[in-house]
Amino acid sequence: MNNRKTLHYLPLLLFCFVFTITQAQETNPFIEGLLNKMTLDEKIGQLNLPGAGDVITGQAKSSDIANKIAAGKVGGLLSLTTVEKIREVQKIAVEKSRLKIPLLFGLDVIHGYKTTFPIPLGLSTSWDIPLIEKTARMAAQEASADGINWTFSPMVDISRDPRWGRVSEGSGEDPYLGSEIAKAMVRGYQGDDLTKNNTIMSCVKHFALYGAPEAGRDYNTVDMSRIRMYNEYLPPYKAAIDAGVGTVMASFNEIDGIPATGNKWLLTDLLRKQWGFKGFVVSDYTGVNEMIAHGMGDLQTTSALALNAGLDMDMVGEGFLTTLSKSLAEGKIKIEQIDNAVRRILKAKYDLGLFDDPYKYCDVNRAKKEIFTKENRYFAREVATQSMVLLKNENQLLPLKRTGTIALIGPLANTSENMAGTWSVSTEQSKSIALLEGIREVAGKKVKIHYAKGSNLTYDAELEKRATMFGKGLNRDERSDAELLNEALEIASKADVIVAALGESSEFSGESSSRTNLEIPDAQKDLLKALLKTGKPVVLVLFTGRPLVLKEESKTVPAILNVWFPGSEAGLAVSDVLFGDVNPSGKLTATFPQNVGQIPIFYNHKNTGRPLQNKDGKFVKFTSSYIDESNEPVYPFGYGLSYTTFNYDNLQLSSDKMSGNDTIKVTVDVTNTGDFEGKEVVQLYVRDLVGSVTRPVKELKGFQKVALKKGETKSLTFSLTQEDLKFYNYDLDFVAEFGEFEVFVGGSSDTTQKATFTLE
Repeated sequence: MNNRKTLHYLPLLLFCFVFTITQAQETNPFIEGLLNKMTLDEKIGQLNLPGAGDVITGQAKSSDIANKIAAGKVGGLLSLTTVEKIREVQKIAVEKSRLKIPLLFGLDVIHGYKTTFPIPLGLSTSWDIPLIEKTARMAAQEASADGINWTFSPMVDISRDPRWGRVSEGSGEDPYLGSEIAKAMVRGYQGDDLTKNNTIMSCVKHFALYGAPEAGRDYNTVDMSRIRMYNEYLPPYKAAIDAGVGTVMASFNEIDGIPATGNKWLLTDLLRKQWGFKGFVVSDYTGVNEMIAHGMGDLQTTSALALNAGLDMDMVGEGFLTTLSKSLAEGKIKIEQIDNAVRRILKAKYDLGLFDDPYKYCDVNRAKKEIFTKENRYFAREVATQSMVLLKNENQLLPLKRTGTIALIGPLANTSENMAGTWSVSTEQSKSIALLEGIREVAGKKVKIHYAKGSNLTYDAELEKRATMFGKGLNRDERSDAELLNEALEIASKADVIVAALGESSEFSGESSSRTNLEIPDAQKDLLKALLKTGKPVVLVLFTGRPLVLKEESKTVPAILNVWFPGSEAGLAVSDVLFGDVNPSGKLTATFPQNVGQIPIFYNHKNTGRPLQNKDGKFVKFTSSYIDESNEPVYPFGYGLSYTTFNYDNLQLSSDKMSGNDTIKVTVDVTNTGDFEGKEVVQLYVRDLVGSVTRPVKELKGFQKVALKKGETKSLTFSLTQEDLKFYNYDLDFVAEFGEFEVFVGGSSDTTQKATFTLE
């Protein structure tokens, strides 16, 4: 081991001792009194979170779940919506059950409720933390108005593998940015007072490491070192805990050979003892039951394993409900463990104010006035414009002129159902604005718009079915591929410019939507090639829930605007950017590879002992490189163009030395050198040149989004302290190590402007 001096936190033993004493002192007389009145069955009932399917399909008062609620065997309900239904079910709990304990009502409010914002990956590319927080605040406002008091969001899983479909639900590959977004989302949902009827309890997920499955296949095994966990994958979860998140969801994957749902090191030692989490932990959907297939035993065994590990609530599987009594009688669990789980769940209900007013979320007037309003939709349109990333703009093809003829072509051009993207369970898909509708409204009367589908999503009809589930079909055209293409080429021949709306459908990414081929689907790729052969200028409007392989398109297509899935107001927002009413300012938060074989690919990697030094991408034998491809991505982390240009100059540090509690000020001048007003995301990276363990080549440590008028220069200042230089070393101590550091500032992770300082 390297004997470099380190600066340590308080020893973990002392922390755990203080934590234990603090926990023992925090008792709530109301909750303790209620707990003392509960029977064993009523206690176990609080740990049960069934789905609402039986309530939705039948009359609530006569359904099987209703009978369980009346018997005190349900602690909350999953995926029930509308004030009327929720009030009816809550009434059973508080008027017919013996102890009148109210229910929690949880829903996947992931990126908006009825008013839907861009998918989370798209939100992250705005790099606008206040804006992102406001989206969560508005989602909470709408969801709470419709009876919901608990959301399974934010998903903060770091992912460096775009084959994994759920990369669309997270904030990309960087732990620093992911942590900032995690905190913002928790603040937005929970506000500053959970007793208010327009705040809801947040649930951070999926704890932990879910975004790093082997082969990019959903639900698959995750295996990594503790040092990688602590430095790269755990920080966003920790940030959510520090922000006061009320609940945590256990992930499906295993960690160190034990599924997260039954992993005591994860749910108790790390989450509660090290991090001090005081809320409750819920399984993912049937997560307790799924440990059987992992090979951990039968349902009774996995249920006991989960409770002993620190899981408090069982989602849908009812393993707790049906087996814990037997396990208690057999001495496989202790009553104290059940009591602690019940205590935490009751505390959540208490914090939400449900014991004071179980109907606080059941105001029909709020539901009528606060959901999917004109103001909310206008905000969603604004947010969507901020998330779009301009990847290429050859010869300033964009913004489009408001004259002439536009041929809008592609299977994603006229589909309102796909605009909200994946995990938009409460969105009224038909009310979303398709691109065709948006362009017609925004372009103005002097522009002629011609539309053709051009191709189906893919040649494979069965694959298209899998990629357009949950009512998000593309109305597969039964005409021949040649007929579809000829129609598109006919209207293209009459146009001044072609806008090709291509990419993934909304369910081509998301849960259980892993892909091995990350290129634009085959039928659309052929369509795009044919459109390029016309000689007309082509703008690719790319819909996607993940980084795609765009090596060919980056060379052949004049302009590429990545719009992700923009949400309720998609068509209007995309058109705002296409016609220059909004200058695109999004920056990538996940690296776009040249080839699927490069994956995992991410900017903050480590060097090998034989790093590739050749900057022109040429192969060099006996270095860490590919024989058939360069190491570089097509588009790096932090990349994104604008209709204007920006120049960086005069990078300076206030000192070339740091010690103790010093702060180094990093200043840089940024100038808008183009012809449009615009926003630039100015990014600060740090490199620790020598460490007791190997360190990344570059790490994001700060960013600012600045608006600049044409010709305007602003001097920006960042602050660096020892806290920004800390990392987890080999012994998992959080330390800053003395030595030399480089500071980089620029418009992407590829920036080369740097200065140096020494930590003394």
